Amino acid sequence: MSDSALDLGTVVFLVVGVIVLAAWYLSYSASRLDRLHAKVEGAMSALDAQLVRRAEASLELAASGALDPATSLVLADAASAAVDRHTEHPLREDPLDGQNFAGREPVESDLTRALEAALPPETCDLLRATDEDGELDDAAAILARVEGAALRVQLARQFHNDAVAEVRRVRAKTVVRLFRLAGHAALPKVVHFDDDLPPGLRS
Repeated sequence: MSDSALDLGTVVFLVVGVIVLAAWYLSYSASRLDRLHAKVEGAMSALDAQLVRRAEASLELAASGALDPATSLVLADAASAAVDRHTEHPLREDPLDGQNFAGREPVESDLTRALEAALPPETCDLLRATDEDGELDDAAAILARVEGAALRVQLARQFHNDAVAEVRRVRAKTVVRLFRLAGHAALPKVVHFDDDLPPGLRS
């Protein structure tokens, strides 16, 4: 066999190897991007669920009689608005369309501010009182549910925004943009709203 035939065979082998390697890399990158998109979708669903739980716990607190009437009314209005907004604008079929949370940030921030006004440290101290048997009374148990829900909202929003940041970082890569590995999926967006804990629940 001539040297030219060997050289041609080597070139063909190298070219095929490069093509196979490139195809594998593109397939791997596309699969990874799909997984990251799915992570964002799951994170959005988790955030949505935690916000509903926070609103429901806030409504329970407002209706408990543990707060003064004016504060209860303000808190109930804010929590009801959050529940209504969730009902009127549920997650769309494609949570990655980048717009499914649009319009809900203001009502969630309003609920956060209502909780901040309703739960200063002195009020929380009173609500955490125990009964004669040393058990948490109903108000304290409700407060614990509000606190737990508020903490989970913070964690869920951070997890969601971290997932979005990772997707956006990967989609900014040249190979992803050049070969359109993201397909027609819209670029997901971070979610911004006030989720600070009420002063009485801050450690």
